[in-house]
Amino acid sequence: MAENYIFRYAWSMTLHPKIHLSRLRGIGWKLWDPIGLAHNGSSPDEGGADEYDHYLLHAVSMISRGGSKDQAAVYLTSIASEHMGLSVVNADAAAATAQAIADYLISSPDGPKTVR
Repeated sequence: MAENYIFRYAWSMTLHPKIHLSRLRGIGWKLWDPIGLAHNGSSPDEGGADEYDHYLLHAVSMISRGGSKDQAAVYLTSIASEHMGLSVVNADAAAATAQAIADYLISSPDGPKTVR
């Protein structure tokens, strides 16, 4: 199981080698953070910094491969409700996160020039 996760994570990173993980984490922690690990709007402790990496990288991959921001927001919402088991999910936070990811990709010199 862990080997499969590592392969998918490595694949996501090689698909977009110019993504700055620290910037992506900043987006996720500021806007999404569905389980509330950040303290007073700051980044989490060092041990939890990578908590959402896989989900955010998957949203990057979705948008970069032609998926819409709405599709990425639905994915993030479903992760929070189905995978994390939360009964209350902030769909607006997921939408804002997808929008910020799309904006980041558009602004990147190596990113896509259009995002749906």
